Amino acid sequence: MSITIHHLRAGDTTRWAVCRDGRWGALDRTLGDLLALPLDEARAVVDAAADAAGGTMPGDTVLPPVDRQEVWAAGVTYLRSRDGRKEESGHGALYDHVYDSDRPEIFFKSSPWRVVGDRDAVGIRADSGWDVPEAEVALVLGASGEIFGYTLANDMSSRSIEGENPLYLPQAKIYDRSCALGPAIVPSWTAGPGPFPIGLRVHRAGREIYAATTSTAAMARGFGELAGWLFRALSFPAGAVLLTGTGMVPDAGFTTRPGDTIEITSPALGTLTNPVVAVGAAAPRDFAGSERRKT
Repeated sequence: MSITIHHLRAGDTTRWAVCRDGRWGALDRTLGDLLALPLDEARAVVDAAADAAGGTMPGDTVLPPVDRQEVWAAGVTYLRSRDGRKEESGHGALYDHVYDSDRPEIFFKSSPWRVVGDRDAVGIRADSGWDVPEAEVALVLGASGEIFGYTLANDMSSRSIEGENPLYLPQAKIYDRSCALGPAIVPSWTAGPGPFPIGLRVHRAGREIYAATTSTAAMARGFGELAGWLFRALSFPAGAVLLTGTGMVPDAGFTTRPGDTIEITSPALGTLTNPVVAVGAAAPRDFAGSERRKT
């Protein structure tokens, strides 16, 4: 049995729906409504819609699988991620400490309205010269911190900006079209706890220029541990999405370019595909009265 939860648009209306083995059923709740419930109650709502499924897809456009959820991310959860951070920055001891310490790196990634979905374009900053996709499993978390489901994520990142100074991480990670989620949410009670294999491929002009695979089995921290740290001092009444880090970081000679296509896949979670565009301007905007001062 395969159950997936989808965010769809039909004309001017958006809705949530369940697909069970190719048959569709409408949900009478938003994702935020479901994630506000205890997990067993949310499961009952989803399973009832799946049991009643029998129609065609109730929409013509697939939207990102979020509505009111903030998106957060964990970093340096794989050994390859630690090594990639050291490579770009030269701050080896800093990232060794993050990888080995009890407290993980957790940072804000995106507001829900900035998230893009399957087949929509992700972005690289026009003021960055070294940019990579980061293929990740994302946790869809209920208001209590329980794992409601999983989806795939692309945490687009500027290695040149972050490598210049670790304090620039928000600019390297948070900008328009920097976060993709999709194609759908797979409920935790059907997907199981993992581990999940993940594949990443980048195509340019019809040719594959990068490919790699990993598994969440290689993570230094578990899903529940990361969720626990996110919820330690934060509340999320409509739930949250937490990206769990990447185990695939291209070597220093690789950068993503506008026109590329990024494909992230996992057998249990589907395939997330996004073309790449440039975002923003190569030079900073200079607003009136924005004189730079040094003291």
